[in-house]
Amino acid sequence: MIATSTTSVAPVPESVRTRAFLPALEGMRGMAALGVMLTHVAFQTGAAGTPVIGRVLGRFDMAVAVFFALSGFLLWRPHAAAARGLGRAPSLGYYLRHRAARILPAYWAVVCAVLILLPSAAGTAGLRVWVSNLALLQVFVPLTLTDGLTQMWSLSVEVAFYLVLPLLAFAVMWLRGNAARLRVPVLLGLAAVSLSWNFIPVPTPDAIHSDNWLPGYLPWFAMGMVLAELSFNSERLSRWRRLVGNQWLMWAVALTAFLVSSTDIGGPGGLTHAEPWQYAAKVALGAIIGFALLAPLVLGDTGRPHRWLKSRVAATLGRWSYGLFLWHLAVLWVVFPVFGIVPFSGDFVYVLVLTFVLSLPVAAASYALIEEPMRQWARGRDRAKPKPEIEEEDRLAAP
Repeated sequence: MIATSTTSVAPVPESVRTRAFLPALEGMRGMAALGVMLTHVAFQTGAAGTPVIGRVLGRFDMAVAVFFALSGFLLWRPHAAAARGLGRAPSLGYYLRHRAARILPAYWAVVCAVLILLPSAAGTAGLRVWVSNLALLQVFVPLTLTDGLTQMWSLSVEVAFYLVLPLLAFAVMWLRGNAARLRVPVLLGLAAVSLSWNFIPVPTPDAIHSDNWLPGYLPWFAMGMVLAELSFNSERLSRWRRLVGNQWLMWAVALTAFLVSSTDIGGPGGLTHAEPWQYAAKVALGAIIGFALLAPLVLGDTGRPHRWLKSRVAATLGRWSYGLFLWHLAVLWVVFPVFGIVPFSGDFVYVLVLTFVLSLPVAAASYALIEEPMRQWARGRDRAKPKPEIEEEDRLAAP
């Protein structure tokens, strides 16, 4: 999709060219999945309504910003490399086949299980609900985000980004060689323009909000794309790389942005619709969080251990994170009646532990029985062995 350039560019450090798999990113995905689970349990148990701490628990939905930034980085990295003459980006057919194999089979399994077996969802699952959920169109069709599947709005946005990414790559394909240095300003400009999305009066059906569409969340993806570009710049940005690669500094920035987003600046708690300026502020703060959490893992000193993110526990959670994301709400809906707990009545810690413990084996089964076999099937369809960068993209770039 992006032609290989033969123009001379500044040499890229060997550690960047060969570091195809970044184990800390997998650990970070696992932490993000736990963040999504935590915020949903906080809401369903009523803990999100607790003064001060409730706003913090509810704002763990910013974990989605980390997921989106991860996807932006991993899926854009081959294009950033190709723009500097360091290889070729995947073909459109290869890219779409691997994205579909990574996302859809496990997702369809969850949709069918919920719409058939979960009483509160099955009772209202007409043809429109089935088609909208199977096609990931929930954010466009009114009243189709159903019990056990409401978190899938973000997957709908994610898949929309997958479809738009080749167009974005084509739009900047002329920025290659020495001109590749302009790709970061272009991406930052795209992110800045996207912050105005919620101020545009987009006509939508009742119960549909255009702020749940891809344009509103492009800044979160763009931050990962910027990181992909920066990872292939060397001398020209060495000073900036040292700054944004500083783990303690950047994670302090992420924490500050997270705490600010927990105030009214990031919008009201619960399901109350935010004002346009609050929505823009939340998206901007989420972009900062996603960038600041990932930058040290991507641009920092390769000798820095990141031990807890590379640990066996974190790696396992990262490997199963897509299954955790897919199944945890369905499990949560089952936890309440099975254990005799009334929703919105407290027991936050108890419900969180139950949801995590019961979701984990389901996520492990999803990975072993669906996700990994489908990934291997997609790789088997390729005549040549995928490049290491693409292998990491297949494994990690999912919510």
